[in-house]
Amino acid sequence: MEFDPGLAALRPLGGFFVLRTSPRPPHRPLPTLAHACRDLPVHGPADDLGDGLAHDHDPLAHRVRKVAVALRAPETRTAASVAHQGLAARLWSVTLGCAVMYGRVPDLDPGLLHWDPDATAPDDLWLAEARPRPGDAATVADVVLDTHLVPLTAAVRGRYRLAAGLLWGNAASALAGAARELDRWARRHGRTAAAARARSLTTGLLAHPLLAGTGTLTDTAFRRRSCCLYYRVPGGGVCGDCCFSRPPGTPRPPDAPPPHGSRRPPRSSPDAPSE
Repeated sequence: MEFDPGLAALRPLGGFFVLRTSPRPPHRPLPTLAHACRDLPVHGPADDLGDGLAHDHDPLAHRVRKVAVALRAPETRTAASVAHQGLAARLWSVTLGCAVMYGRVPDLDPGLLHWDPDATAPDDLWLAEARPRPGDAATVADVVLDTHLVPLTAAVRGRYRLAAGLLWGNAASALAGAARELDRWARRHGRTAAAARARSLTTGLLAHPLLAGTGTLTDTAFRRRSCCLYYRVPGGGVCGDCCFSRPPGTPRPPDAPPPHGSRRPPRSSPDAPSE
């Protein structure tokens, strides 16, 4: 199936899956992901700039600050982790959605994929040219993992001092969340082949060396072996796929259910609540 204008088949899947495509830029210039993930120090000139200039000079730092303010995060590392997982969720959703709906994926060239670090969630992405590539797991891994998440994870890890295991856990959690939303949509609409395709791709991608060992997938439920730090946000609690059953340091009530009972979806999925 060929790509249609604006990748319209993705729109019914929800906001995490939508990708704006146009040879013309949006109403104002947006940085590319190649620009956002370039190497900059943690405490660089952008830290002293106003929001407008920081947006252009250091979009990654701008995004982390915006998330920190929105969440009232007590430390930058927590906001950086949440920002990292949010962008990973968008990249996985767009690519996995295209692989399932079109049988092909767009070449998300970092020099052509623009990102608005000042937008609300989900992250706003715009692709200047939708060039189709095969929709197999190896190509999806190249498009998302190798092209985007390797440099993004390196940038976030280096600048905000987050553990590699935490960040790759974020990537796996985001993938599982995108797959779960696809599966739910497909089942609601009787698209059994699409649901099976999403599960097959996800299983293959979670076996990739960068994601292997980050967690356990059971049907569409994923349990990660790391924590994204969201529990440190005021009122945040733990996410549905967290390795913790409750925020660290809090006592378990005597009548609490077992820690690994039924869980709600992780926050990498659209509108997914925390516990």
